[in-house]
Amino acid sequence: MVHVTMTVNGNAVTGEVEGRTLLVDFLRDDLRLTGTHVGCDTSQCGACVVHVDGLAVKACTMLAAEADGAAVATIEGQANADGSLNVIQQAFQDHHGLQCGFCTPGMVMSAAALLMENPKPSEAEVRDYLEGNMCRCTGYQNIVKAIMAASGQDVATVSVA
Repeated sequence: MVHVTMTVNGNAVTGEVEGRTLLVDFLRDDLRLTGTHVGCDTSQCGACVVHVDGLAVKACTMLAAEADGAAVATIEGQANADGSLNVIQQAFQDHHGLQCGFCTPGMVMSAAALLMENPKPSEAEVRDYLEGNMCRCTGYQNIVKAIMAASGQDVATVSVA
């Protein structure tokens, strides 16, 4: 067993994990933060995206022990302090950037990482950044609109690509 300590959504947490325990499993099973989804177990879908020390990471590709000492942010930590949706979450709701919702946590976390890196991305940059996230419902059109809206840009020109 490996002892891990990290900060998750601003809270210090510790745990004992097997060396092979994935970060996604530690978050979901040990910490009961089930918003981070397991969609493929092969790093294809992006449903498990979290931020580790400010970087977007697919939690199914990282061992919990590798996150020892890190600051981890999950979808549960994205809401505003009063519990209301943050600007990205609200834009997803306003622009119908979700349907079944399975991919939504990973999409929101990826969008947040993109907007931290590039506060005013072009539509092409949004589409390129989301290449590692799969949505089987929406066709990405409204997801791109939501991210563009969250960045404060006009969504009327978003193409149907």
